[in-house]
Amino acid sequence: MHDGPGPYGALGSADANGIQLPGGFTSRVIARSGQVVSGTSYTWHNAPDGGACFADGAGWIYVSNSEVNPGGKVSAVKLNSSVTVTAAYQILSNTRQNCAGGATPWNTWLSCEEVSLGSVYETDPWGVDAAIRRDALGKFKHEAAAADPGRQVIYLTEDETDGCFYRFIPTTWGNLSSGTLQVLKAGTGTSGSFTWGAVPDPDGSPTATRNQVSGAKRFNGGEGCHYAGDTVWFTTKGDNRVWQLNLTNSTYELAYDDNLVNRARPR
Repeated sequence: MHDGPGPYGALGSADANGIQLPGGFTSRVIARSGQVVSGTSYTWHNAPDGGACFADGAGWIYVSNSEVNPGGKVSAVKLNSSVTVTAAYQILSNTRQNCAGGATPWNTWLSCEEVSLGSVYETDPWGVDAAIRRDALGKFKHEAAAADPGRQVIYLTEDETDGCFYRFIPTTWGNLSSGTLQVLKAGTGTSGSFTWGAVPDPDGSPTATRNQVSGAKRFNGGEGCHYAGDTVWFTTKGDNRVWQLNLTNSTYELAYDDNLVNRARPR
C-alpha cells in the first residue's frame, strides 16, 4: 500500500484562483456562493458540496448540492460547447444538509441528506421533471451513492462513526421507487469476505438501519463512493482509509490507509 504519481504529471504552482493544476490544465470560476451566476439571474447557493457533470448535446450540465440545514437544495449550471454559461437554475429545494450523492446511468442525480433519518432525492439535471424522494433507499445519515449497472444496484455510504455500507436493489432497474435495501456483513478485520443482509425496516424507525442486522460491518464515517470494473471503492474520514470491495469474489480489503503511508514516509 503506497501513494504514487498521478497520470497527469506533477502539480504546478497555484494559479490566479489559488488552484494547483498539472501542465495543460486551466481553471475558471463559473459560480460563487451568494452571487449571481454570470450571464443568468440565478444566485448560486451556499455551502456547495457533492456534484456531477452530465452531457447535454455538445455541452454540459453541472449539478451541485447545497449542504445547508435547513434549506438544502441542488442547483444546476448549463454550459455550451464553448464552455460558456447559458443558464443556471434550481432542481431541488427545502431539504437538509445535502452532502454527496451520485449520478445514475439514466442521467439523474441522487442528492443525499447527511442528517439522521436523511433521505435520497432523485433529481433531473435539466430541471424538467420534479425531484422525487426515494424512501426505498433508506432513511439514515446518507453520504454518497454509486450505480453498478452490471449488477443493477446502487451502493450507499453512511456518515456515522459506526456507520455501515449498503446496496439497494431496485425492483426494476432504472426505477428507484421500490426494491430491497441490504447492508454489508463481514468480520471486524481490514480484509476478508463479505455477504449482504436485508434491512427489515429501511425507514430507520424506531431502530436505526445500521443496528437492524446482526453482523453488519462498521465503518468510521463513510464518505465518497465509486464503482468501476467489478470493484467498489469508498472512503472513511474517521480513519483516513479507502476501502475496496471486490465484487467478483465477495472480498474486501484496504486500498489505502493514510496512517500507514504517513508512517512510511521519510521525515
